[in-house]
Amino acid sequence: MLSKALLRLGAGAARHPWRVIAAWLIAATLAVLAAIAIGGRTADSMTAPGLDSQRAAELIERAGTGQEGMTAQVVVTPVDDGETFFDHPSARTALARLQTEVRRLPRVLGTSDPAGALDARGDTALRDGLVSTDGRIAVVRVQYPDQSRLSTEDLDALVELGDRLRAELPLRIEMGGNLFYAFSDADGGVSELIGLLAAAAILFLAFGSLVAAALPIGMAVFGLTIGVATMTVLAGVTDVPTFAPVLGSMVGLGVGIDYALFVLARHREYLARGLEPHEAAGRAVATAGQPVVFAGGTVVVSILGLAVANVPFMTVGGFAVSIVVLIMVLASVTLLPAFLGAAGPRLARVGRIGRALQSRKLGRLARRRDPVAGAAPAAGWRRWIGHVSRHPVPYAIGAAGLLLTATLPVLGLRVGLPDDGSLPHSRTERRAYDLVAEGFGPGTNGPLVIAADPAGDPGVLDRLVGAVAADPGIASVAPTHIDRATGIATLVVFPTSSPQDKATADTIARLRTDVLPTVIGHGPARAHVGGAAASLSDVGQRTSERLPLFVAAVLAMSFLLLMLVFRSVLVPLKAVLLNLLSIGAAYGVMVAVFQWGWGGALIGLEATVPIVSFIPMFLFAILFGLSMDYEVFLLSRVREEYLRTGDNGTAIVEGVSRTARIITSAALIMVAVFLSFAVAEDPSTKMFGLGLATAIFIDATVVRMVLVPATMTLLGRTNWWLPKWLDRMLPRGPVGTDDTDAESTGEAPRPRLVDR
Repeated sequence: MLSKALLRLGAGAARHPWRVIAAWLIAATLAVLAAIAIGGRTADSMTAPGLDSQRAAELIERAGTGQEGMTAQVVVTPVDDGETFFDHPSARTALARLQTEVRRLPRVLGTSDPAGALDARGDTALRDGLVSTDGRIAVVRVQYPDQSRLSTEDLDALVELGDRLRAELPLRIEMGGNLFYAFSDADGGVSELIGLLAAAAILFLAFGSLVAAALPIGMAVFGLTIGVATMTVLAGVTDVPTFAPVLGSMVGLGVGIDYALFVLARHREYLARGLEPHEAAGRAVATAGQPVVFAGGTVVVSILGLAVANVPFMTVGGFAVSIVVLIMVLASVTLLPAFLGAAGPRLARVGRIGRALQSRKLGRLARRRDPVAGAAPAAGWRRWIGHVSRHPVPYAIGAAGLLLTATLPVLGLRVGLPDDGSLPHSRTERRAYDLVAEGFGPGTNGPLVIAADPAGDPGVLDRLVGAVAADPGIASVAPTHIDRATGIATLVVFPTSSPQDKATADTIARLRTDVLPTVIGHGPARAHVGGAAASLSDVGQRTSERLPLFVAAVLAMSFLLLMLVFRSVLVPLKAVLLNLLSIGAAYGVMVAVFQWGWGGALIGLEATVPIVSFIPMFLFAILFGLSMDYEVFLLSRVREEYLRTGDNGTAIVEGVSRTARIITSAALIMVAVFLSFAVAEDPSTKMFGLGLATAIFIDATVVRMVLVPATMTLLGRTNWWLPKWLDRMLPRGPVGTDDTDAESTGEAPRPRLVDR
């Protein structure tokens, strides 16, 4: 059985702690060395097979125009408010020098030439969109090769050049473009440190011991080091999206500390019963470790299910995050018991600082909440769960109504991608965005690229240019570039709206469904709409289309897993429905904050933005898996009590109250970790952090402490109903039964309710 295997694994690690710790140290060292030697940089490649934008990119690459590569833009304006590029030679000379310096950078294929256009004729610079109509703003567009041939060093070189020239030229210089998007360092570092410090404080208050607080943190740091290093090695083989390390850090810290907390709490209970440290560690891993393994497996399977979307960067990102979760599960059942064995009986005692805290009112409150080392569950939690169980109907209706109300904003959810206009003003990308929008219009920040193959009909290009320019969503069309060898033409067109506006997505859809088919008809010619804005719009549409299938697959998988674990039909069905409620409420909060602006200033959001297209699917995968952590941990204890007593009411009160402190402490840690990322600069990171924190908070409070006891009370003994034919089909070995305790006491578990 799994429990016996975990018992041997945990006890063995606790008996030989330094061997296990040394093995993990060696593994961490090797992982870091491999990351340094063969690791790569994360990079975003938001394309997917079969999309219209992907077909446009393939045509552009076939033509070899250079437009298939990465781009950056350097936006400049004279420092003197009275100068323009039209009338002041000194400003124009500075602009020409800047262009020359940029062209000299490694791997720069070329730049636009606003200075040359100004020297030739001023209207040329205006027509080509290189200088604003008032002559105050100029744009130098920088062309790089394909992303696979670039690295963060190219971005660093451009940024360093800008820093140097700002001190030497009478120009204000700002920079942006997809080179920044692809190679800017993802938010992290400080957020991770804040999350760790908050987790340490919560653990210390919960256990009153520095040693007990340090062990989960140490285990999580070990696991995160190996996980992120492994992710870096993976980036050397394939394109790992830039959000993967940030998301991996969030989820890894959260689940790692949570899993360690579950095991540590059981370990202290067994120490209080008089067991030796190695035996207590083995028992803790055998009991609390089972829910950890199954819950971690659920998280991994849910995340890997992202492959359903058929979007490569999401599949790879999910795989990278799942590696971190797997490492945390492995650390929980090997490294943590080694730490417990090394700490010995000290974990059963409250430290000097903890005793000092407990002499105060806050300490007395923490002591009442802490069932240290096997003490009875806190009376406060027992009274609360008993109160809910005595009034299940109003609590079930009230809590469900609250969550449904919080879910209502989801009806207005709009997916897209926040552009640089949503970044804080401290970022040069935001300042460049604002200058371009001021001088040339918002659509200039997100040009579309139409790739057309005339297939022997040159007249189709003139008709195409005319039809595209006449569309109400298009502000201007740049001169057509035709490749002589292939005949493929590329048109750079500028929408009237910004990249993140819904109007831009509508324009892209209109070009594809109305404008291009009307011009091309049924002939051999073909045309496709590409560019960054089109690619992101396509990815958003595909993920939205695949989301129902993905949700159905995750729900079915979770139902089957929980039915196997708890030998029940109604328990997993209830769990699936309640998890949907908490996730829906988290989506609703995200829409209210990011799209409506409610409370956005509290997390540093300076403008409303659409929900990033791939985040709803990612969040569903992660949140459903994480909510299963609490479901499995709580219901495992309830089921233990039910098998021991055979009474549903007693099992609910005892099981929930015994796990309430651990679940709320674990949830508080997760919320603290996730909220530390919600204050990052990047809106996508904010969405991940706030969405995860909101869902975990709702799940651990409203769902676990109100809806679960209320609904289980209403269902009564039918909670554990299982048809006889299904009971025979399911494999044995339920998770959560404390077999080791049964063996030690000689008390056999009572049978579950099965339909005979």
